[in-house]
Amino acid sequence: MTSYITITPDAEEYLAELLAKQNVEGMAVRVFITQPGTKYAETCLAYCRPEEVHDTDMIQDMEKLKVFVEGMSIPYLEEAVIDFAKDRMGGQLTIKAPNAKMPKVNADSPVEERINYLLYTEINPGLASHGGEVSLVEFTDEGIAILQFGGGCQGCSAVDMTLKDGVEASLVAKIPEVNGVRDVTDHTQADNAYFK
Repeated sequence: MTSYITITPDAEEYLAELLAKQNVEGMAVRVFITQPGTKYAETCLAYCRPEEVHDTDMIQDMEKLKVFVEGMSIPYLEEAVIDFAKDRMGGQLTIKAPNAKMPKVNADSPVEERINYLLYTEINPGLASHGGEVSLVEFTDEGIAILQFGGGCQGCSAVDMTLKDGVEASLVAKIPEVNGVRDVTDHTQADNAYFK
């Protein structure tokens, strides 16, 4: 049995009971992530009728239920766990997907994924203290990461220093394919700039 997501025995029991109450032949559960790999990512669990299964869904057969996992969401569901904690009020179903906003990467992952991972996990947390963020627009054949700043970084007078000493230094040091960075942000818009 292939397992794409960990579903605890308590969660499996709870979900099986919910499916049984639906009185629909072949009713299953579908797991997917909306806007995977972005800060807006949400992990979703939904009922899935037989006619709602997508061609790209992967099947996770369990003892008490069938789970369809959206193929595109699989890299973002690594280490995800669905659990059910019983309490006096009945209980609560929880879904923890630590890689939903950014898939786990390794040295063999595509360069763009490794750049995004570094931006998301190391660069943006520092920029967030100034209300800023940076995102990858494109990675060129010449090894240049084209970046765009937003929030407090857009129009900030210190953005050149942040770009060269912070972002570029980190990317070049940690991702061998990156030869440099280029900022394509319109810094004339400085309404929310951290330093004007």
